[in-house]
Amino acid sequence: MRKIFATMAFVAACLVAPWAAAAPAQLFPAPVYVTLQGSNSVESLPSATRWSNLDSAHYVAISPDGKQLLVSSAATENVFIVDAHTGKTLATIAVGAVPQGVEIGPHGRFGLAVSAGTDSVTVIDMRTLKPVKTIEVGKTPHNARFTADGKLAYVTLQGGTGVAVLDMRSLAKTGEIAVPGIHGPHNLDLSADGKVLWVRDLTGSVAAVDLDTRKELAVIPVAPGHAGIDVIPGGRYVFTGGIAGHVVDVINPATFKVIKEIEVGQGPHGVRASRDGRWLYVDVTATGKVAIIDTHTLEVVRQIDTHGKLPFWIAVRGNN
Repeated sequence: MRKIFATMAFVAACLVAPWAAAAPAQLFPAPVYVTLQGSNSVESLPSATRWSNLDSAHYVAISPDGKQLLVSSAATENVFIVDAHTGKTLATIAVGAVPQGVEIGPHGRFGLAVSAGTDSVTVIDMRTLKPVKTIEVGKTPHNARFTADGKLAYVTLQGGTGVAVLDMRSLAKTGEIAVPGIHGPHNLDLSADGKVLWVRDLTGSVAAVDLDTRKELAVIPVAPGHAGIDVIPGGRYVFTGGIAGHVVDVINPATFKVIKEIEVGQGPHGVRASRDGRWLYVDVTATGKVAIIDTHTLEVVRQIDTHGKLPFWIAVRGNN
């Protein structure tokens, strides 16, 4: 009888999903940085190290080498450049009223900081830690995304109907891409091959835009409110939250269909996958947690408490 029970226990152990026994470190192939807007800080996971004195930390981006963070402030006109290892603020740069999204290019040379209140984007030299140019981009810009080669950047125009295109060699706006099927272009990402622009709006829709033809391929209903959007490394799925709801939508980029809604708690906003595409991290604003989703099973495997209020945005090295 003991042999039978021992055999059953062994079989049961073998059938446990790999993530169930995973230590927190196994769920984090690289550090994950979470803005805690209500606590003026950024927290690094899985170490739970928290760096304060970052007034209303709002959006965050990490440099390709993992050494610098660029953090915007929702309550001031500033962005902060922060040492990603020590948490020391290296520079504070005024970019104009209502700072929003920030992004660091794939080569680590330039950072972009959006000022919605001045309809502009400030280009920051991440080596000298100084602004080099301010570019007028259009009505109420919100967030930015570089192409993989760093030659272009796209900026959503939340007060308009499209996305501004920036030439990062001349540091100038070269045009706009219309996205008429959605309301208030908010956050954005690029397909794995760089051919499709994915744009999340303010009210509950996602548009997929062909960058060659500049035509909308699809407009997809998703959870209500605004949120981040992430084409996970490898391009298998597109994930987006919905701050006015409680689910993360999973979009199949081949069919432009939502294939699953994943319950995470009230107010999911920031979404970003691990650099290997294995895990998705979600800021759940109302619960103060970060939900971790297994991108193979499309199930929540863990809810991690943050050490502050209002987790809003997420940066992951290797998946900017």
